[in-house]
Amino acid sequence: MNKVLLGVLATLALGAASVATIAASGIVAVGADTPHHPVVLGVLEFTRERAIAGHSAGIQAPADLDTPERIRRGAGNYAAMCVDCHLAPALPDSEIRKGLYPKPPNLAAGVQGSGARRDAARDFWIIKHGIKASGMPAWSKGGMDDEAIWDLAAFVQTMPGLSKTAYAQLVATSDGHVHGGMDGHDARPAAGAAGAPKPTVSPTAGHVHDGHEHGAHPH
Repeated sequence: MNKVLLGVLATLALGAASVATIAASGIVAVGADTPHHPVVLGVLEFTRERAIAGHSAGIQAPADLDTPERIRRGAGNYAAMCVDCHLAPALPDSEIRKGLYPKPPNLAAGVQGSGARRDAARDFWIIKHGIKASGMPAWSKGGMDDEAIWDLAAFVQTMPGLSKTAYAQLVATSDGHVHGGMDGHDARPAAGAAGAPKPTVSPTAGHVHDGHEHGAHPH
């Protein structure tokens, strides 16, 4: 029995030493333009999904999740905080989304493109806590309160059924980027809405680089 235990310990020590040697060598590909090995990616995705399922299991969505008011409020925050990574109806892939790894899901396409209804509790947990080493932030750390997170989750539930025009109209009628914790920004209207401030754009501030050219684009 002692020999078996020693053998197990020796194997673990050898494995740990091998991992440490590889890590210290600097040969591991950590660039976002180099995908994980399929086995590594599979393990990471399985671990992520099991963790999210476990942590979100006890979360109950509010009874008014599907109300137009929640969806309206969520639309403005989605357009301000999420669209560059998670897209919108009929919106082409963005520069930032093309360069992220793992690539954020296209939330306008529904669940894996099937159009099935999303798990609101899962979305709430992800929006609130984020996902490590994925580019998905924990929006609660930026001051977003639970009510605003539920508004965003409500909108994400609805978006796959929206046309490009319906999405734009919903964003235009929202309150813009407004949520709990935004000191000094409690009444900012949506871009393009009545009373919204006009961005100041320098004629030389265009977004231009090889393979991609825009007109003047404020950042």
